[in-house]
Amino acid sequence: MFNLFGNILTAYGVAANNRGESEGNISKLQKLLWHGETHTTVSAEAIRWSLRYTWQRQGLAVNRVWNPLVPESTWQDPNFDPDKYLDDDILGFMHAEAAKIDDTEEDPAVPIIPAKGRSKGKPKPKGTAVKRRGALDVTPAVSTRPFHGDITFNARSGVKDRTSLYATERHATYYQYGFCLSPEYLRDKSRTLDVLDGLVGIDKVAGNHGRFLFDFAPTNIVLRWTQDLNPRLLYCFEQDEQEQLSLPDLIYRVESGDINPKELWIGGQLSQGLEGLGAHLFPGSLSAVNALKEIITRDLGLESKVIS
Repeated sequence: MFNLFGNILTAYGVAANNRGESEGNISKLQKLLWHGETHTTVSAEAIRWSLRYTWQRQGLAVNRVWNPLVPESTWQDPNFDPDKYLDDDILGFMHAEAAKIDDTEEDPAVPIIPAKGRSKGKPKPKGTAVKRRGALDVTPAVSTRPFHGDITFNARSGVKDRTSLYATERHATYYQYGFCLSPEYLRDKSRTLDVLDGLVGIDKVAGNHGRFLFDFAPTNIVLRWTQDLNPRLLYCFEQDEQEQLSLPDLIYRVESGDINPKELWIGGQLSQGLEGLGAHLFPGSLSAVNALKEIITRDLGLESKVIS
């Protein structure tokens, strides 16, 4: 059984207010401790939302359709259909309904305490859930450099003699995030190619809360097509104090024998200097994705599909 793993490095940009959260009058970025320092992060949910919207804009059949003019989402089929809609197949779904209580039945909020030796009475009705686990997993995106508290202060005047002060956290950085996909779990294995198309062309991460444009499309990408069950390459990009990017952990994993270099497709500027690694190297992310898509097409017995 083949598995597709990947780690993506975004373009360098300024992140701000990626989820619309605030603390007082400060629009906050999400943060976490990463190797002992504070880094900003973008949630996996925001990336998955954007991936679905990217598929929609690419003209593919998605169940949850976003209308940016309203703005709101609508469902094509509230009962879901993973055969027809690729987001139902790839990302999964769950719709839970509480148990329906008949007017003649006991109040479910009041527990039935049977007397000793008597029947426990009617069992409580159970709710129902329609669900499918997604075949695609995505990690949160983490900044490659620590956050040192950059804030911009602003003033807004809406009423005469009244001024509203507010501030926005900003972070100039790259982000990296990983993903894994098991094509065997898909109803339609050809959607493996749609996953790669979506990730290489991903658009507007952070959804309707994104007030600042940040290019999440990969400038560098590491892909692994393997029968191994573990990725062994997540968060493999590193940035040093001189702002230089490198792949030391990935190189170590290959040289130590943990990763077969023939299973790697590396695209982008960081592929330069890795000629002795034994991996498939490409000058850009798009060329690396297209080359791997040909291999996936062959291994899964699919029809050819290349990004132009």
